[in-house]
Amino acid sequence: MFKKIVFVTAWAVAALSPSLVLAADDARAAIHITANIPNKQFHVQPRDPEFGKNEVMHYNPVSKRLSPVRQMFDVKNTDGSVHAYIDGSNWLDNGRNRPIFIAVMFNNVYLNHLPQEVVDDATSTPGMTAEMHLSAPISITPSQSGFYTGNFTVVFDAVPRVSL
Repeated sequence: MFKKIVFVTAWAVAALSPSLVLAADDARAAIHITANIPNKQFHVQPRDPEFGKNEVMHYNPVSKRLSPVRQMFDVKNTDGSVHAYIDGSNWLDNGRNRPIFIAVMFNNVYLNHLPQEVVDDATSTPGMTAEMHLSAPISITPSQSGFYTGNFTVVFDAVPRVSL
């Protein structure tokens, strides 16, 4: 009789506690969250929050060129001008063939690795919209076939107004 009570009790506990039974397997979901909240004095943000994550330049076999990538940005600096530069290599590469140069323009200013003014003080103070334009200015040769990727960052600096 005692063995029956112990068996029934153990069975009831197992049946009523699914977490104990299911603890052998579990599933996990990694969650990565970012939030970029601009301040009132300075911000440079793309209108499309997904911009820069998975951009594609499509190959046109007739023109032998890659399609450009364009994005509008909201820009504001109430304390001066905005400068920009490229951090990293603005080339597409596949590790085998000749890399493909990517020209980067912001607000009609070609960017390189040195900071330069892209929005002046008077224009950036109230805020404005500016376009970023990425293009491959050179035609693609037949020897450049393959899957190309590239990663670089455009850095925007708030440059304070100089008072004399």
